Amino acid sequence: MRSASSDERAWAVPESLRATLARKYGPVYSGAKADKELLGLDTFGSCGDRVTARAIELGHPPLVGIVDFKTLRHEPIDRTVFRSLADRRRVRVKNPPGLLTEGLRTAVRDLVSSGGGLIEVEGEEDLGSLALVESLPAGATVIYGIPGEGVSFVRVDAVTKEHVRQLIAQMELRRIDRGD
Repeated sequence: MRSASSDERAWAVPESLRATLARKYGPVYSGAKADKELLGLDTFGSCGDRVTARAIELGHPPLVGIVDFKTLRHEPIDRTVFRSLADRRRVRVKNPPGLLTEGLRTAVRDLVSSGGGLIEVEGEEDLGSLALVESLPAGATVIYGIPGEGVSFVRVDAVTKEHVRQLIAQMELRRIDRGD
C-alpha cells in the first residue's frame, strides 16, 4: 500500500497548451552562430543532451545542465561528456514524459542556489527548461535544442518568469508515485 509520502506533485501538459509550448520564445541559432552566441553567455542553464554537451565541449559549461542521455528520444549519448559538470554536483531525478515533476523543479532550484551541476533525468527532460526559467536569476539565459532547427536562447527576465508561472498554472496538477 502506498503512503501519501510516496506521492509527488507533477504538472502535465494538456492538449490545449501543446501549441503554446511548441512556440519559439527566443532566437534560434545553429552551427557556428549558435556556438558564438553560447560563448557570449554569462550565467545560463541548458536543457537537453546535445546543447549541454556542446557547451561543455566549447569549454563554457552551463551553471545547470539537464540531460536524459537520449536525443530525439532514441539516440543514446555518451555520458562521459558530462563528467566535468557532474563533478561539480550531480542530482538524479525521475521525470516521466509529458510531465514536470516537483522533484525536477526542486533539483533545479537547489543547483542554481548551490553553485550548479548536472541533473540526470530518468524519463524525459524536455519541460526542464520551464524550471530553469523559473529558477535562474534575471539576466541569465536558458538554452535548449529544437530538433532539426538549432538552439533556442531564452533570456530570463520578469516577463519570461511570469509567462512560465502562468504556463505551469494552466497545466494539469497530478500526483504520481515517486517509486521510492
